[in-house]
Amino acid sequence: MNSSVRTLSAQESRVILTLAEQNRLEVDRQEIIKLLGANPKAADSVIESLRRKGWLERASWGKYLVIPSDAGPEALAETNLLALASRVADPYYIGYSSAAEHYGLTAQHRRVIFVVTPARVRERRVGEGRVQVVNPKPGKFFGFSPVDVFGFKIMMSDREKTAIDCVDRPNLAGGVAEAASILAVASRRLDWPKSAEYLERIDSTALIRRFGWVVDHVKAEMSGDIRERLLRLAARGPRTWMGPNPTSKVLGAIGYDKTWRLFVNVPGEELRESAGLGLRKQLNKDV
Repeated sequence: MNSSVRTLSAQESRVILTLAEQNRLEVDRQEIIKLLGANPKAADSVIESLRRKGWLERASWGKYLVIPSDAGPEALAETNLLALASRVADPYYIGYSSAAEHYGLTAQHRRVIFVVTPARVRERRVGEGRVQVVNPKPGKFFGFSPVDVFGFKIMMSDREKTAIDCVDRPNLAGGVAEAASILAVASRRLDWPKSAEYLERIDSTALIRRFGWVVDHVKAEMSGDIRERLLRLAARGPRTWMGPNPTSKVLGAIGYDKTWRLFVNVPGEELRESAGLGLRKQLNKDV
């Protein structure tokens, strides 16, 4: 980015320097009007100029995020989309492929930010991205905490919940193959007892079976006691599936797995690259 883009006029400098001295990351229109001692029309002109130069980003009506002067082009472009998306609803957390990308669990990049919230809010555009709102079942809204993104505190699902959420709803993770890859990469640093507790808390036999099958598929290093714990939980209830409903025949589908009592209605070719990926990652880590 050309540094001249962020050159400031005297009034603009007054706003930004004052906010920097106060370590502010957010500001509203009325504060800027008061700070400048100007009429609303003049203040709006300053605000618009600061937005155009990349110092302010509109979060909601009359409220703006302050882009830190030392954050660099990344904060002005991609990363602050998370901060903007976080203002859409409260409570919330950033999840699915958006969280996976933040943790480095996927190489995919999409301009869609998944905001998980019980609040009924409409989807919207933020900057050059789009917010997709996900309303979870009450029992699934947990497993998140604040993370720092260029000075902004953003609620995000932890690695364990991110991996589980992606297996639960692979359509929000880039597909079944990508969800499997995310779990494989995440498995290097997963807290397995916490993962098992999360799965028990969600209380979905279908999800436990899918998670367990993917763990075996990618050959993630899960302890025997955790595996047995999940198998016990997976033993109850009718048969379930992963992928489209088995009434829809999928050419080359992997088929029924007796261990997890799961019909994998996904082509083997689609999951070929993720097979054993967790083991390969573990071996690479040990080299």
